[in-house]
Amino acid sequence: MTDTEPRTSGTTEGGAAPGAWAVLLPAERYEAERLVHHDTLELTGLDGAVRPRPGDPVAVLVDEPLRLVGLGRVASATGEVREDPDDPQSEAGPGALVVTYTRRVLDEPVPVPGLALGGPVTGLDPARFRALADRIGPPPARRSWLVSLDLPIEAASPAEAVRLFWSYVQELGPRELPAFVSPSGDELAMQAFVLGAEANQDPEEDD
Repeated sequence: MTDTEPRTSGTTEGGAAPGAWAVLLPAERYEAERLVHHDTLELTGLDGAVRPRPGDPVAVLVDEPLRLVGLGRVASATGEVREDPDDPQSEAGPGALVVTYTRRVLDEPVPVPGLALGGPVTGLDPARFRALADRIGPPPARRSWLVSLDLPIEAASPAEAVRLFWSYVQELGPRELPAFVSPSGDELAMQAFVLGAEANQDPEEDD
């Protein structure tokens, strides 16, 4: 079975469950997914008698306009989740629907016209899921990148400077700190990224 091949999920309360599912992300959660790499997507506060079961294929979408941003499979539900998925120190909440990503297109969402969703989690016909998965296409070739984060820090010693560095990184994070990325061996192609998107860091170009 391939990563995008749906399967029948069996039965749940109320009868047969769909073979695949669509999960709709709130806009703020989509932005959080773009900022930090997560192997899984955890969603709480879901209602309904018919629920995805482990192994069911999932299409992950974002609204306004409706776009496909990833594919995955339902994993076993956790006993507890963090209220803020970007903050490991946040308080734990109730169990969640957990989706393990198999493919992401978070930076280049694929438009999905003509698909009506009934809420945060909607059952999909397996043929419709396959059609959505086919819209993504094959994954691009992977390559090596150099990613750096430079902060001027005043400190009494190298060890203190490192401690202050990590303190600033944890406090400011990817929403405020620019990260610099370039293909390995081509540092002249370096780009700065803030909030998951390319950001101009040359003040002269802003004039």
